[in-house]
Amino acid sequence: MRAVFVFLLALLSANAQAAGIGVRAGTTGLGADFGWGIIPTLGGRVGFSAMNFDVDFETSEINYDARAKIANLNAFLDWSPLGPFRITAGVVGNNNKVDITGQPRGGSFPAGSSLNGTVKPEDRLTPYLGIGYGNVWTAGVNFYFDLGIMFQGSPKVDLALNCGPSTGTAQCTSAQGQVEAERRRVQDELDKYKYYPVLNFGITVGF
Repeated sequence: MRAVFVFLLALLSANAQAAGIGVRAGTTGLGADFGWGIIPTLGGRVGFSAMNFDVDFETSEINYDARAKIANLNAFLDWSPLGPFRITAGVVGNNNKVDITGQPRGGSFPAGSSLNGTVKPEDRLTPYLGIGYGNVWTAGVNFYFDLGIMFQGSPKVDLALNCGPSTGTAQCTSAQGQVEAERRRVQDELDKYKYYPVLNFGITVGF
């Protein structure tokens, strides 16, 4: 992935005409961009964004607390055929992760047990396509926004059972067989999130 970013940076920086910086906030968290013009209607942009947030969800047997950790590094081409309105395409280095902790509501899991796991995107290098308004390298102070999709693939779930101190070894071993079935239930819940929506707003300073 590092080689891909180095190649893109070399490509995007060729024949740079103007440059600027931007700060933004939205569905990818708080972030910043550095952009430069290549030709009058085409420019390059690299940036980083991050945030953490908590969310709850459940399956038929387990209540889950989830802690999402979002961290993205982007390399984009911005094409502006109609003034400030543009089409954006590129790649995102996707280091997103969700830590999950589940509490059984009874069923086939021993009393006092819990489940812990992680959810990560299928693809770490994610294609991006979107539209937007404003370019980071435009001279002066300006507004910009992005609306698009990161094609991150179906999230991949890892899950493990932690038996409580009062659970016997045989009972705990027997319950381990239910973990894969539960992992599949969580996977089914999360398969619909293979597209990550991007909506960011920001301010740019061009020079």
